[in-house]
Parts: sequence; C-alpha cells; structure tokens
Amino acid sequence: MIEVKSLRFSYPSSPAPALDGVSLRIPKGALYGLLGPNGSGKTTFLSLLSGILPPPPGAIAVDGQDLSAHLRQIQARSALVPQELAFYPRMSVQENLEFFAGARGYSGEDARSRVDEALRLAALAPNRGQRAEHCSGGLKRRLNIAIGLLNRPSLLLLDEPTVGIDPQSRNFILQGVRDIHAAGTTVIYTSHYMEEVQALCDTVAVLDHGRVLAEGPLDSLLGDAALDGGDRARGLEQLFLTLTRSDLRD
Repeated sequence: MIEVKSLRFSYPSSPAPALDGVSLRIPKGALYGLLGPNGSGKTTFLSLLSGILPPPPGAIAVDGQDLSAHLRQIQARSALVPQELAFYPRMSVQENLEFFAGARGYSGEDARSRVDEALRLAALAPNRGQRAEHCSGGLKRRLNIAIGLLNRPSLLLLDEPTVGIDPQSRNFILQGVRDIHAAGTTVIYTSHYMEEVQALCDTVAVLDHGRVLAEGPLDSLLGDAALDGGDRARGLEQLFLTLTRSDLRD
C-alpha cells in the first residue's frame, strides 16, 4: 500500500507550491487514476514517488517503508514510464531494451529473459529489429512502457502514456495496462483524458493546483450517474468541471 501524508513540494522558481498538502491511500494491487489538467501536480507527484525528485522524509510510505529512507529498495521494485519518450532513436527496439536492461544491472540469460518478456507484454516482438526513430507514435509509446517493465515492477507509474497517438494505438495501450494490472502489478495512471481514467480505474483522485479535490471509488464519486454508461461519462465530465471550475487545459 502507498500512504501519502500532507505531501508538499515547491519548485524554487515557482511562487506557488506544485503539491499543497496531498494525502492519499492507494491499496496494493490497485489500478488507481490521477485525473487533472496539465499543471495540476500529477507529474510532480509521480516524480516524488519514483525518487526522481527527493521525497520529503515521512511524507510517503510504500509497503510500510518510508520512501526517503528506503529509496533504493523501493526503486528496485517500481518503475516510472515518463510522459516524454525516453529511449535512443537510432537503436532498434530490441537494442534499446538490451541497453536499459544492462543499465538496470541485468546480464546474460536473465537480461534476455526480461527483454523477451517486455517485448511480449508490449506486443513489440514483431518490431524488435525496427529502429525506434522509424516506429509509429503508438509503437514508441509501447517501447516506453516496455522499458519500464524490465525490472518486473510491483508498482508501475504511468504518466500520460497515450499523449499524441491515434485512437487505435490508445486502445491497445489501455488494454495492455489492464493486462499488466491483472498480472498483479499496482498501477498509478495519470491523465487529463477523463474517458481513459473512467475506462481503466475503479478509484481516482482529482488534482488541481497541487491539491486533492476529490478521491475515492469512481462509482461513489459519480453517484447515480454511474448507473448508465452514457450518463456515467457525462457525470465524470461534470464532476471534473465542477471541481476545477475550468475546462481541461492542453
């Protein structure tokens, strides 16, 4: 379980805090959605949870361990898939996976097994020899995810993994996320696309201006709007707009 208590974080160049007293409880094995417009604090939250930014002592616990005190141990069993594409375009799909497996410290048969597994989970085996720069937008996003799966994480952090791709590729990635979660991985999925969070997640938190505006089971947040598919979609949109008092920002 992930427990976040009154998490605050500010960037030196910004007058307003990026996160302003965020408290959350994310159950082990959850597929948990963070919904919010750009600038709401989603990426900062994942950066702290992954250790890219230094987590404040005592603010985040993962499986009962303080993240700041046990960062390396927790990083070994977690992975962040960033919003930006994070691989080498001149390398092939397989070469990228082999490189990042080596960077993680894997070698020999263990590395080969992990690369093959990541290729299978991201459905990239037919493209293993293709140079990354020649892949479609959807394949590049899947390669980003495959790299994040090399350490077989028990906690997977996905930061808007479907930005800038076509609907078919988006649906493929959403199904892949469901499959990864079904295999036992805890997934935290951030997006400002309400329909994605609705399709994937049973529990969500709505962030804006670094604060949690609402959190809980999606059906509970939507109330009666959750009874019908069409009304459910409109209910989620209405909930978001009511809470943030603004349109989604691109």
